[in-house]
Amino acid sequence: MKVTRRRVLEHTLGVGAFMAAAPYVARAAGYPTQRITIINQFAPGSISDAAARLIAQSLQDQFGQPVIVENKVGGGGLVAAVAVARAVPDGYTLLATASSLHSGAALYKELPIDPVKDFTHIARIGSYPSYIAVRSNLPINSIQDLVAYAKANPGKLSYGHGNNMGQIVGEILKLRLHLDIARVPYRSNPAAMTDLIGGQIDMMVPDLNTGMPHILSGKTRALAVFTKTRCPVLPEVPTLNETVMPGFEIIPWGGLSGPANLPADVVSTLEKAVHNAVQQPKAQEQFQRSGVEMFWAGHKEFTTYVQTQLANWSNLIKEAGIKPE
Repeated sequence: MKVTRRRVLEHTLGVGAFMAAAPYVARAAGYPTQRITIINQFAPGSISDAAARLIAQSLQDQFGQPVIVENKVGGGGLVAAVAVARAVPDGYTLLATASSLHSGAALYKELPIDPVKDFTHIARIGSYPSYIAVRSNLPINSIQDLVAYAKANPGKLSYGHGNNMGQIVGEILKLRLHLDIARVPYRSNPAAMTDLIGGQIDMMVPDLNTGMPHILSGKTRALAVFTKTRCPVLPEVPTLNETVMPGFEIIPWGGLSGPANLPADVVSTLEKAVHNAVQQPKAQEQFQRSGVEMFWAGHKEFTTYVQTQLANWSNLIKEAGIKPE
């Protein structure tokens, strides 16, 4: 099945169409009575931003209070995370948390926050499938072509990444396949995509929300996804697991968190509201079109998951040979 214009137009639809009929959720006494701000770690146009806005619209419909998304970009997600960790734990400042925060924790010798202890992890929302993209004017049509081209032209290719996950994947790819490719860091995936299309870099590791329109336009090519099975949105694109890196899988994910010590009734109210949002069939359809695969878990399970993910990302970073800064 090919990527069609209809699929991409559907993929980029607004959030309001399906959230208007969001169910009422039982609330903590007196909460919320004012605007809620969800701080996102990455730039508008990123998949975490799309997911945050979908959830924000649903919470607004359920609560009858404004819910806005504020983007605080920088430090691989640390700028946003620090802002939420230091906020008053009243439920009015939340974090669109992502796996990059926990992968980033292993990239630094010292952090101003603890990604587990300094947050209340409310609910996991979904996974964010990502892939390897190249600019279309390169003579590379498959992941096997990329490996062959890189080996024939050592040091001539460059890859960009707008988050920690992209760096980890890029460095593991280089290490396992013995490739010499220069790394170019960006503050966000949309910025890296702009340079990929413009020819300033040769390849990158985008999420689906950032990359789908440019696959359709023919400006970039998708070579391989990182899950062990193919992505429903890009069924014609193989996995790294089935091609050049058997056994490889990385699943970036996202959720909703708040500062440590959020009152239990506030946590319960938010957890139920997020669950309501992701259970709606139209919401699930829109999430999929935005490149988000539903991967929900409540407060207790999500908290445990975050702890295990911190260890998993640490092991991947060690394998990639990335030294903490």
